[in-house]
Amino acid sequence: MVPLDKLAQITARFEFLEAKLNSALAPGEIAALSREYSDLRPVVEEISAYRTALDDLVEAEGWLADPEMRDLAEEELPRLKARIPEMEQALRIALLPKDAADARPAILEIRPGTGGEEAALFAHDLWRMYERHSEKMGWRFERLEFTPTELGGLKEGMARIEGEGVFARLKYESGVHRVQRVPETEAGGRIHTSAATVAVLPEAEEVDIDIPATDIRIDTMRSSGAGGQHVNTTDSAVRITHLPSGIVVTSSEKSQHQNRAIAMAVLRARLYEMERERLATERADSRRAQVGSGDRSERIRTYNFPQGRMTDHRINLTLYALPQIMAGDLGEVIDALVAHDQAEKLAEMDG
Repeated sequence: MVPLDKLAQITARFEFLEAKLNSALAPGEIAALSREYSDLRPVVEEISAYRTALDDLVEAEGWLADPEMRDLAEEELPRLKARIPEMEQALRIALLPKDAADARPAILEIRPGTGGEEAALFAHDLWRMYERHSEKMGWRFERLEFTPTELGGLKEGMARIEGEGVFARLKYESGVHRVQRVPETEAGGRIHTSAATVAVLPEAEEVDIDIPATDIRIDTMRSSGAGGQHVNTTDSAVRITHLPSGIVVTSSEKSQHQNRAIAMAVLRARLYEMERERLATERADSRRAQVGSGDRSERIRTYNFPQGRMTDHRINLTLYALPQIMAGDLGEVIDALVAHDQAEKLAEMDG
């Protein structure tokens, strides 16, 4: 049973925000209150529907004493009794604590792991998978860094993805992705296992992370493409080293000014994620082992090409739809991860 007093508090807060937004406010207040109002609106709509269903249940039970209404009551009661628990579960999920970063754009980083050139080719396949998924979702996929290998693999790739619910859904992709297949470079036809690392970070704003100028060292370098061919003759690539943490970020895709802005954005995202992980660890050490923890050393998924199979090891999900998944159809996989994460949080909330 959802506590009705808590629902009343949420509805009262929503009505207060609605009244405030209809009054004279400073520009800074409008942005913050509008965001909270938008977040609460779908919850309040579910609360309203739930209360209506409870009222309908009481009314239908009252009809049982009326001979003329008994048939209608006996028809309505099973439907209402089945629907109300479903509405309660939806409300419980809606009332779960929100990740403050869920509404942010995401920084996607992909690098090859063990497996040499085959790992680089797989990293490129993952890049295309996320790019296609973004297209299907109507998200904007902006390439920040893309360093290819001579054989068409990916040495390092970074992208900024913007759209509705981007980080909320893609945050489950962080970790080690393993592939099992016969490499294009293998003449003997043997199945090889290699891996690539995916990191999904919430984009951080300057107000989130303050980086003093004394904490960074900025070096400029000459941009170069695959095979060492010079992209241009100016020193446009930028490398930023964050001295306190040792994090190094490079960008060599655009002009020096743009590369500096990109590198700073990625550095802020990494520092912001480090702070998020520190706070999460303080709250509950066990959360690091759960879905969505972002642990990049964890092997999360295996893509088996000979069998056309993808297995997500965190939730024991196996789908025989590998071609569709590699083409960007990640919806079923991510939906299952979201549902699992919600179930874990509900269990944690129930104690």
